[in-house]
Amino acid sequence: MINADKPYLWEEDIQASVRLYNDWFLEAAPQAYRDIRKSTAEEVARAFEYTRDMTDISPEALLRSPQALRTLRMCTSPPLARDRLAGLSYGSKILVGIMEQGKLPQRMMAAELEAQLSRMCDVVTELLDLDLFDWCSTGGPASSRQRELATTVVADRLSGAIAEPIIRNAQERRQLTLIGEWLTVRGYKQKAHRAAAPLETMEAGTFSFRQIVVVGDSLSVNIPVDVVIQPLSPAPHRLPILVEAKSAGDFTNPNKRRKEEATKINQLQGKYGPNISLLLFLCGYFNAGYLGYSAAEHLDWVWEHRIDDLEAAGV
Repeated sequence: MINADKPYLWEEDIQASVRLYNDWFLEAAPQAYRDIRKSTAEEVARAFEYTRDMTDISPEALLRSPQALRTLRMCTSPPLARDRLAGLSYGSKILVGIMEQGKLPQRMMAAELEAQLSRMCDVVTELLDLDLFDWCSTGGPASSRQRELATTVVADRLSGAIAEPIIRNAQERRQLTLIGEWLTVRGYKQKAHRAAAPLETMEAGTFSFRQIVVVGDSLSVNIPVDVVIQPLSPAPHRLPILVEAKSAGDFTNPNKRRKEEATKINQLQGKYGPNISLLLFLCGYFNAGYLGYSAAEHLDWVWEHRIDDLEAAGV
């Protein structure tokens, strides 16, 4: 074991990990949020244009600008999550996701698409924030001041809704880049490994990002793994080392999702036996409760602030 069997080190490591995450966040998050805020302001302005300042919330408007649906969710009181909009409109969450990428579904019948869009528009219209869009209740046009205030509020709501996953993805990319650089300096080469090929056939001294690993016997299941590393000197069983990059900006979310890694290691060991290892690469807010649960599930971890511990894993 690397860290899972050393609880006397956990508290010190937790504090160091929190400091590292906070330093990164203070450096990177403000610029990321400014970039998000600029793009969402432009997106909201376009949505206002297509819907005539929210006086024409119609399927026709959404067909002209599918991505405007994301703005419309932020125009209600309270703002609606994707799942909530799909549920209230008895529609498809997949359709909402496709449209918010600026696309229209290719295989949905036109009549069904229009019916779902009509129900979504009805939900948004019913829940429209009339304190913000007061001209919609009076029937008059929006003044420039009213429009400016409304677009600012909606853009802030949208920025807040999408900032967290964007910042989380940026942190994950940074973690994977750090691992890749650490491996490259030590003579490893990045080389994709075919998902259908047995893990044992992975070439020595190579690593792969976001690798699909197939588990299950009667029913195959594809498991995405952040990093798969075949050491320069492979173990006798030739199974590579699997790494999951994990970061967290608070102590609550990791505890909510801690069962995910436990499920993943159980699936992997069910396929490859006890020799398969799944390491967590941690940065941020992971408390003793999370670490204790992981250790009990036979998971070990490497802290980002002590990345050289990867050597202890056989890398």
